[in-house]
Amino acid sequence: MTEYSRLKTSRSAAIKANLDYPIIDTDVHTNDFTPALEDYIAKYGGSKLVDELRKAEASRLNSKSNGKDWYQQTPQERQYNRTIRSPWWARVTRNTLDLATYTLPELFYERQAEQGSDYSVLFPNNVLAPAGASKENRQALQRAVNHYHADLYRKYSDRLTPVAGIPMGNPQEAVEELEFAVKTLGLKVANIPGGVKRPIKAIADKYPADQYPEIAKYASYIDFYGLDSEYDYDPFWAKAVELGVPITTHYGSQGWTGRSSISNYMNNHIGHFADGSQAFAKALFFGGVTKRFPLLRVAMLEGGADWGAHVYIHLVDRFSKRSLKGLQNYNPDNANSDELFVLFERFGSEFLQEHPLSKEELKKSVLGSSFNRHSRSPVGSELEDFAAAGIETIEDIRDRWVNSFFFGSESDDRTIAAAFNDKANPLGVKINAIYSSDVGHWDVPDLTDPLAESWDLVQEGVISEADFKAYVFNNPYKFYTQANPDFFKGTAVESKVPTPQEDKNLVVA
Repeated sequence: MTEYSRLKTSRSAAIKANLDYPIIDTDVHTNDFTPALEDYIAKYGGSKLVDELRKAEASRLNSKSNGKDWYQQTPQERQYNRTIRSPWWARVTRNTLDLATYTLPELFYERQAEQGSDYSVLFPNNVLAPAGASKENRQALQRAVNHYHADLYRKYSDRLTPVAGIPMGNPQEAVEELEFAVKTLGLKVANIPGGVKRPIKAIADKYPADQYPEIAKYASYIDFYGLDSEYDYDPFWAKAVELGVPITTHYGSQGWTGRSSISNYMNNHIGHFADGSQAFAKALFFGGVTKRFPLLRVAMLEGGADWGAHVYIHLVDRFSKRSLKGLQNYNPDNANSDELFVLFERFGSEFLQEHPLSKEELKKSVLGSSFNRHSRSPVGSELEDFAAAGIETIEDIRDRWVNSFFFGSESDDRTIAAAFNDKANPLGVKINAIYSSDVGHWDVPDLTDPLAESWDLVQEGVISEADFKAYVFNNPYKFYTQANPDFFKGTAVESKVPTPQEDKNLVVA
């Protein structure tokens, strides 16, 4: 214990001392020491890659119009350009010890006991910056950044592992970088952007981006890889399963409709990770990815777990109404013209007297837009939105939503109660909420707080002790080991994991 240790005063450490299972933190954010990172990248690929990193990082952090970011514009310019309010003051500063901790691997490693954690998965802040680099340099920059993090944290691998950032512009680059990260660098977790912005071709053909950059900026859509994608990403999902790599994402929706305030960052921020991740997860579900790859494990971080529960509930509810069988309740062909005519004769004769119609004409009139809305009726797979997902029973929904997805919740997030509410969740299931402290970001002023804040939810009756254990240990352990049974081999967790005989609630790979 160093002179900087706060072990004796850490409430989280005190709670951890009374637990008989390890704590796995799935979401820790670290800062790269910029001079060291840039030196490494320069040696790796030259000054051009350093320039690409700087441009990509600046683009990621700032919302710009006409070359000026939000803070450089006047209120009138922001209104005129509709420049979205961008984040500010995103890192801990007053707590200087924590500021240094998130930047210095050795210090963080020493202070894990103060945090109350046995193992942490790290998300360095630059891990996905290369996704915003130019197409010709994107892959090389991502490889350099991953290589830097692998080298930096290798000697701390018994308790820390950094994620590999994977560019998703197309399946080929994604597969290549995943293979390199795992086979060459020894990284074990992948972090991907939950979607990729692409041009709308019908507009881009008329207004090429090089001639009309402002139009190109807005004339786009988001490709979520699973549903309606421009590419077939199955080779990437297959490679992740083959290599035993759990997939994670921190995917937000700031800038989307309803999250585009030009003056208020909190307006844009609250709920944005949940909305972005929901779009990504639904695309994988409805696109049949979780059907074709039942062993794929995906975690959506920072958005909480309650949205995972409410989407699951809505999927089950809608399937009962919009399955192929349920849809027959709304099929115009199933309306009985004779019965309808009889009912109108008895209860609406005045309508027929003023508007004499044949039985078929009456049916068309009553059905209105339901009958006449389209030039033709949908046929085949067009009829059923659940077809690609292969859903025939609500058990299929459970298997392809609940089993496949894990939901990162921050320590003080009281909405986690919805995830563990097996009375509300169909088939009596609990959603896979995983402990994601988010230390290193502005919502955690002190790294010794998060585990204690999660335990407070037990003390206040929000979740049970069994739910707490599932949250901080069972579910994270399940996420990583179902993808890779050897994930914790040689780590501090391996010797502390109880056997299935000792812990009946432990779900092993």
